[in-house]
Amino acid sequence: MSGAAVGWLPAPAEELFGAGATAEESYEVLTVDVPPTAWVPALLTARDELGCTYFDWLSAVDEPGTGFRVSAHVVALAPVRRLLLRTTVPHEAPVLPTAVDVYAGAAWHERETHEMFGVGFEGHPALDHLLLPETFEGHPLRKDFVLAARVAKAWPGAKEPGDSDHGGPKRRQMLPPGVPDPNEWGPLKGQL
Repeated sequence: MSGAAVGWLPAPAEELFGAGATAEESYEVLTVDVPPTAWVPALLTARDELGCTYFDWLSAVDEPGTGFRVSAHVVALAPVRRLLLRTTVPHEAPVLPTAVDVYAGAAWHERETHEMFGVGFEGHPALDHLLLPETFEGHPLRKDFVLAARVAKAWPGAKEPGDSDHGGPKRRQMLPPGVPDPNEWGPLKGQL
């Protein structure tokens, strides 16, 4: 929506955030989408002109066929106003300038987003591993990341008591809570 101010914005999104910016409000959250080249200027506008001094979180969503949608949630505290800034970077070149110079608290979130999605943040002081082991290969929250099936690796021990040669008793088969034992109730009572 361009031409009119949306939500609590004092002016239309394109006037505040530059060409290509759009705004919409849903569930009391004002969302502004900007091109990747306007990412840091949009964060500066949110902080300096709109009073969004509290940085809440930053993350991404892998949108197949579109790219990675990177979102930052910032808040103005008095009166409380929430703003969700978003941009989309292509899968082929998932890179944005860092937001650390605008919001120091973005450092941890950018590291996590880099590790989980593979989105690079140029100028970040240390995009080191945060949650995954250093030997981990890939980015697990990408839609194209293949999860290794658990059955692909053989378990080194017995899967169930009684499956091995130790002669112990087998474990009683458990039913989910609320599901009656078909041997004790129903048309197959006593037949199993």
